[in-house]
Amino acid sequence: MAEMILVFVAGLLGGILNAVAGGGTFITFPALVFIGVPEVAANASATVAAMPGYLSSAIGFRHEIAEIDRRLMLRLTGWTMLGGAIGSGLLLISSNEAFAALVPFLLLGATLVFLRGAQVRAWAARRRGAVTAFGAGTMVPVAIYGGFFNGGLGIVLLALFALWGMTNLHAMNGLKCWLSFALSVISLLIFAAGGKIVWIPTLVMSAGTIAGGLIGPPIARLIPMPQLRILIAVIGFGTTAIFFWRLVA
Repeated sequence: MAEMILVFVAGLLGGILNAVAGGGTFITFPALVFIGVPEVAANASATVAAMPGYLSSAIGFRHEIAEIDRRLMLRLTGWTMLGGAIGSGLLLISSNEAFAALVPFLLLGATLVFLRGAQVRAWAARRRGAVTAFGAGTMVPVAIYGGFFNGGLGIVLLALFALWGMTNLHAMNGLKCWLSFALSVISLLIFAAGGKIVWIPTLVMSAGTIAGGLIGPPIARLIPMPQLRILIAVIGFGTTAIFFWRLVA
């Protein structure tokens, strides 16, 4: 019962963070590892647990999503699911030992991307048109990363959209939420087929992420964004340090 309470609270906090700034993976993934879930299964379960939050956010941006050309949406969704399938498949064939060795570096990279998200998006915006807009050559690799490790995916997607030349932040957020949901759906199917989802903790965590997604926006109005980003960065670096310590201990 204590472990399920911990998992629910982790999902709650992760859902709040994802709703207001991102970075929920820095809490949900370590919480599952802490209760004894192997690293590969913890990553798979955390990805699936975030799925309801992605869907509810996409519904919230439904008007902005509806303004995007339907054929383009279908194409991007297809490429995202293709890349997500490849990344999820790579995770399935990874051993816990190999993935555990990668985790500290993945967490560190995701934390740095999160912390420098505004600069990354600004850099991409200055180079808009530098790559083929809405091209599979950039969408598929990002989706592969998301299927393998979900941390920091939202920031990477927003930077990619800026690189494509998108400027409407609401449309970018809506597209980000929808593609993240589509990716988590294909990941769910692959991880379930591979037996990598620890269902009871995942369902409990999902309930927490839904609650967190609902109460996140009011909380966001109370906490200044700079302080919130510092808090998430501290969590990210702290989690990274813990997993580095686990690696060398």
